[in-house]
This record gives sequence, C-alpha cells and structure tokens, in this order.
Amino acid sequence: MSLLPFCEWLAGTSGSIALHESLFMYPLIESMHVLTLCLFVGMTMMMDLRLTGLALKQVPVSDVVARLQPWIFLGFIVMVISGVLLFYAIPVRSYQNIFFRVKVVFLVLAGLNALMFHSGIFTTVSSWAKDAEPPSRAKLAGVASLVLWAGIIVTGRMIAYNWFDCDKPQPGWVQVATGCSYDAQR
Repeated sequence: MSLLPFCEWLAGTSGSIALHESLFMYPLIESMHVLTLCLFVGMTMMMDLRLTGLALKQVPVSDVVARLQPWIFLGFIVMVISGVLLFYAIPVRSYQNIFFRVKVVFLVLAGLNALMFHSGIFTTVSSWAKDAEPPSRAKLAGVASLVLWAGIIVTGRMIAYNWFDCDKPQPGWVQVATGCSYDAQR
C-alpha cells in the first residue's frame, strides 16, 4: 500500500501549489514550526529532566507537569498545524524522503511514550511526586522522550537535504526505503 498517489494528487491542488510557490508564506510557516518546536521541546525537556531526577528535584513532579503542560499543549498544537502545512506544500518530496519517514516513526513512538506515561505511572504520581528520584518507569519515560525528541529534531532538519531524493540515481535499498519508482529516476 502506497500513499504516493494521494501525495501526488495533494501536490496538484491549488493550495499546495500556492503554498509551495509562495515567496513569504512557506518561510513564515517554517519559522513558526521551528519556533513552536522550541517552545514544545524546551518545556518537554524540563518535564523530562524532572522525570529522570536530573533537574528540579525539590519541585514535585505534579507541579512541574501542571505548570508546563499548558505551554507544551500550545506548542504542540501550533507545531502540528504548521508541520501539516509544510507537508501540504511539498507532499511528494516529503513522502519520499527517508528522513521524513524516520521522523514519522519517531513521532509515533514519542506519542506512544507520552500516552503510556500519562495512562500508566503518572496515574500514581501522588505517591511519588515529591521524591527526588522518581520511579524507574517515570525515568524511562523521561529518557525515552528526550531521545525520541532529539531524533525528531535531527531527522526533521535532515529533511531539507536531498541526498536521497528520487530524482537522483539511487541504490535499490534507497528506492525501497523511499518508495521511489524506477520511472521517477529516468
């Protein structure tokens, strides 16, 4: 199953073309994406560092989460909207980019990590909120989040480079990993 036909259709829509060819909108959306990524990841890192027991040890975990969560949520919403618009501007190139695909995998894993944290160990936070050293499952969630978001940032940045674009001759493994068709390389 390939999403390439959908991405090709999406790339042909007037909104996608206008956004991609815009002199100001694409760079503004990209800048908004990076700025809200900074907000989201900065706040998330503070929470994760508390979960790992490396920072803010005197502040109860529940207080850290309560104070940072509105900013995390705001950053996340704007970051997702701007990210979707960036994809909308260049859907085929994004879809066939190895780094984009890895980034999506990391995003899914980060989402699952957050879901498992909030529906798991965080439900018992009242019993360990003031501990300088949180339980191992909370530490694991914090470390996993830090690693995944670092991976998301690096792969997101690498999307801009065209090392593996389909319009260049590529080895077979790249064609498979990117979903490039043989016709695209002629």
